[in-house]
Amino acid sequence: VQLQASGGGLVQAGGSLRLSCAASGITLDNYAIGWFRQASGKEREGVLCISTTGGSTYYQDSVKGRFTIFKDNTKNTVYLQMNSLKPEDTAVYYCAADPTTCKEELLVDWTYVGMDYWGKGTLVTVSS
Repeated sequence: VQLQASGGGLVQAGGSLRLSCAASGITLDNYAIGWFRQASGKEREGVLCISTTGGSTYYQDSVKGRFTIFKDNTKNTVYLQMNSLKPEDTAVYYCAADPTTCKEELLVDWTYVGMDYWGKGTLVTVSS
């Protein structure tokens, strides 16, 4: 199983970026997909999670109204659309997959990182 996140880069505050998470070895629509980030010197945190088949999406408060997630099943890829970016969004972003659901442990504490599969991260830098 491989997850590959891409699309990071440098953007000015207020701008947008779209990250991609391409999968091989699993069918993403059968998995809950989470996007996580880790800023320098901080612990990894989840920012949102979409359930299997996309039935429900959960957002960390700090990204509500700015970040969205959607799946392209034809490409076995999940996207993270990030709008109105802020300098505090600067981090390495990771996608992760779990065969069950967006776990309650994650939705209660977004620092929970108990997902089965992880991709390598992609760096997002937001300049002020």
